[in-house]
Amino acid sequence: MLFAMRRQRASADLYVDLGTANTLVCAPGAGVVLDEPSVIALREDAAGRPTVLAIGAHAAQMAERAPQAVSVVRPLRDGVVVHVEAASLMVRAFARRCRHGVLRRRPRLVVSLPHDVTAVEREAVREVALATGARDVTLIDEPIAAALGAELPVLEPHASMVVDVGSGTTEVAVISLAGIVHCESVRLGGDAMDAAIARMIRRRYGLLVGQPTAEQAKITLGADPARAPARTVRVRGRDVTTGLPRAVAVTSEDVCEALGGILDRIARAVRAALEATPADLAADIGDGGIVLTGGGALLRGLPRRLAWETRLPVHVAAAPLQAVARGGAVMLENERVLELVARG
Repeated sequence: MLFAMRRQRASADLYVDLGTANTLVCAPGAGVVLDEPSVIALREDAAGRPTVLAIGAHAAQMAERAPQAVSVVRPLRDGVVVHVEAASLMVRAFARRCRHGVLRRRPRLVVSLPHDVTAVEREAVREVALATGARDVTLIDEPIAAALGAELPVLEPHASMVVDVGSGTTEVAVISLAGIVHCESVRLGGDAMDAAIARMIRRRYGLLVGQPTAEQAKITLGADPARAPARTVRVRGRDVTTGLPRAVAVTSEDVCEALGGILDRIARAVRAALEATPADLAADIGDGGIVLTGGGALLRGLPRRLAWETRLPVHVAAAPLQAVARGGAVMLENERVLELVARG
């Protein structure tokens, strides 16, 4: 078994799970040493150069509240870097926070990224990592890191299926012998769910709400139509007609309806991955079931929905929000694992 192997200190200094919503950093022997929102607040100096005002949770609190001279930026969208300069400044600041003097030592960084990224998107991630002062960058497929963090037998000749539901991307991967046999990617995740709920509230109740309010409704109510009795949550926003603050009661049926299309697409991706899996490996998945990771794994109703769609057992990984980062911690501690799963 993977976790029974002798642990070896890998030469990597830091592992970075660069996520759309949160960035997590692991250090050898310490596990997760940072877990912060992937947000940075910038202001231009007199020479027009961006200076960092805040990163992480502090910057996230400034969103939609900052003055015009301050830009609050989420450098990643749908799991990939869309603002290289902001992402570089953010990761550099996180690295400084995690380890005193790490940039002077020019560390080696291991960074996870979605399996289906393009060559351009992949190079953007490498550029961000190198901008921290790293001497070397190793890229890892996120589904493999998630499977390692969920303690699946990634290195063995045995198939495992992991469904990693992140903020920007959902990836359904079949993994065996340290490689991805088949992967289905959907550029939908928690952010798309929040946006769908916000649209539903505006259409049905004439109320404008922000992403945090929509997310809280999602967390509180879930998306399980079989759950009884129906639940409600009171949300506040701005009336689209009067422009004045107003509150409405949103029901669990509202949220189920809003998320129906997104959950359909995730379910179709899971079925497509199963259909593309060789018969012998599919039998392994039939025995072991499907493991959910990522923040979306905590959505009430998702495990039941996928179990109904596939007729397979569906399990939620322990600490699913940190599964990718925990997989990174395994790689930092075992050079053999890192070499086997490295993407380049």
